[in-house]
Amino acid sequence: MAWSHTDNLHPNLNKETRVQQALKTHLKKKFECIFEGLPKKGHRTVLNEIYTELYISEWRSGGVNNEHEIRHIESAFKRQTTQETAIPCNDIFKPLPGQVKPRTVLTNGIAGIGKTVSVQKFIIDWAEGKANQDIDFIFTIPFRDLNLKKEREFSLMQLLQHYFPQLRKIQNIEDEDVQMVFIFDGLDECRLPLDFQRNEMCCDVTESSSVDVLLTNLILGNLLPSALLWITSRPAAANRIPPECVDQVTEVRGFKDPQKEEYFRKRIKDQDLASRIISHIKLSRSLYIMCHIPVFCWISATVLETILGKVESKDLPKTLTEMYTRFLLIQTNLNNRKYHGTNEIDLKKISESDTEIILKLGQLAFLQLEKGNLIFFEEDLRESGIDVSEASEYSGLCTEIFKEEECGLDQEKVYCFVHLSLQEYLAALFVFRSCLNENRNVFESQEDDDNIHDDDDDDDDEEEEVGEKADGDRMQLSELNRSAVDKAIKSENGHLDLFLRFLLGLSLDSVQTLLGGLMTQTGSRSPLPDPQTQTRSRSESIEYIKMKIREESSAERTINLFHCLNELNDNSLEEEIKNSLGSGKLSDKRLEPHQCSALAFVLLMSEEILHEFDLKTYNTSAAGQQRLIPVIRNCRKAILNSCDLTEKSCDSVASAIQLSNSSLRDLDLSYNNLGDSAVKLLCDGLMSPNCKLERLDLSYNNLGDSGVKLLCGGLISPNCKLQRLGFWTCCTTVISEVKKSVLRHSNDSVAWTRAWTY
Repeated sequence: MAWSHTDNLHPNLNKETRVQQALKTHLKKKFECIFEGLPKKGHRTVLNEIYTELYISEWRSGGVNNEHEIRHIESAFKRQTTQETAIPCNDIFKPLPGQVKPRTVLTNGIAGIGKTVSVQKFIIDWAEGKANQDIDFIFTIPFRDLNLKKEREFSLMQLLQHYFPQLRKIQNIEDEDVQMVFIFDGLDECRLPLDFQRNEMCCDVTESSSVDVLLTNLILGNLLPSALLWITSRPAAANRIPPECVDQVTEVRGFKDPQKEEYFRKRIKDQDLASRIISHIKLSRSLYIMCHIPVFCWISATVLETILGKVESKDLPKTLTEMYTRFLLIQTNLNNRKYHGTNEIDLKKISESDTEIILKLGQLAFLQLEKGNLIFFEEDLRESGIDVSEASEYSGLCTEIFKEEECGLDQEKVYCFVHLSLQEYLAALFVFRSCLNENRNVFESQEDDDNIHDDDDDDDDEEEEVGEKADGDRMQLSELNRSAVDKAIKSENGHLDLFLRFLLGLSLDSVQTLLGGLMTQTGSRSPLPDPQTQTRSRSESIEYIKMKIREESSAERTINLFHCLNELNDNSLEEEIKNSLGSGKLSDKRLEPHQCSALAFVLLMSEEILHEFDLKTYNTSAAGQQRLIPVIRNCRKAILNSCDLTEKSCDSVASAIQLSNSSLRDLDLSYNNLGDSAVKLLCDGLMSPNCKLERLDLSYNNLGDSGVKLLCGGLISPNCKLQRLGFWTCCTTVISEVKKSVLRHSNDSVAWTRAWTY
């Protein structure tokens, strides 16, 4: 019998209600506070006092995006379009217009964007009786917890009782009339195989199996088919769940511009101070963009509130590297105050006593970044020479996530950095310092590792470490920077983009002064470079990056290279273009390809959406035009007629119109003599659910039979939103064929207009 119970119940309170009340009390106690990166021993803030609504929308990527997450946030920082429907976190299981209620929802979002906080808000509002009261029970288990149970067997009932002791008096929870929600947070942290193909079937909640089998059968619907599931993940791991098992995919995009200000005003009680912080953040485009990530808002608030709280403070961080360096200073000072009785917070340097543990954390960060790991275990810490008790002291840097004995869980521990960006910063710090003090280039070490074999000679100890220069042969920072730039450019998904910015930003004298003893530890293998040498290295690095901008055609890689120049306090290319734009003389001069890259960067980073972008306005080569095409994503109307577009150009156009944040509605491609292969690329873009094009002019193009068929396929796609299609001078046969094809598949008047208006 479902919901069978072994104990007598109070006659005036049914068993379901008693268990539900106990569970709500437990969840309310567990989730009512938010710790903003710090563990439970740290600062507690009531969630509802600081919660700021996050922007959640339907996921429209059309596939898995493995690009580095900093590229996601930079493509999404512009205002969202009015056509998109925002989904409040409490409505995550409510059907979108024209859809049925989903059983399984998969929510994507980059690290620190607010996925876990959204889950927490959903739970606390249910526990407090504010929302979703049609749900009887919510069971939430992070994937990182389940990793620690992968070698053991449970029944689903035993697993739930393991995490929720309130259920221990209930033998079975199978009941179609009882609405349950399972929340599994952090799919990207899952180290279970999730073998949907080969795992045996399990349909009984009292049958023991591995945790992996229980999970896959719960997701497949073999176990508790009436239960609702909410799974959160970073984008790169989302494909671990078969698409046929997911009814709805959503995306957490973080804060929109108004919510950024709202967060700071809620987080900082002094409203005058909050206004000053907001004003400073807006001065730096890179900082303002990053504030779409709630965790970065917390880091910025921590830093700026501390600095602005000091009357004598004038030098505010203007770059990402300066912001994270200040954050490191504050955290180490808080650590000293807490564990060593230091009362004064010195924001000017890091003491030598802190250097050792920070460098160990940096080594851990770099090694795990290379492996793509965001969470680590004690053996990972030991690999970097970190004692567990040391890591627990640096709670602001390395968060200790532990299972509480009161919940009946094992005393097992996993570790992670507060945010991926902090891991990247510490990794860059480790690499930079290895060059400065140990005369070692870690990137050369990686390249040479495959060529090194074990040797039985007795003089092994006399050999130099791979990647190290001989004594007296000082490695220049420019050498390290060149290696890092080259490695980052070769990365197809940009996984070293932010790491590279930090590494270059550490070259600034102001940052090295802040880091103090960390950069000048005694016992280095060779003399530290003098200031003049470091200045020359920075200049050489700047010139090398500018050279790469001249060579690089990828818009994403070029954008990151411009951000790298900003971290080095060089914005000469950007200012040159801005001045030309301001004077109105840009169209009068011949633009080199690298100048077109600078122009594209300025226009793409602008808050202003262009009403019209005419590629012919700019006097440049075909290579220069290719670098300007990505700008069409930031305009309403793009005029690319008579530009001799190539197939590569059309590939760039197709990529731009498929972006979820694209503003493009009107596209003119007339007089380009496009072939069938180019049309195929455009049709792929038209069929993307992200494409918002309403008008498309293909007049005076050489469309063959194959191209027409492809175009017809694009027009009848349910995702196509075209209202007007230009076909001027196309032969009557072509127009007739398009018209017939559309009418065969749809009687929709909009579809008729697509095909017939010319």
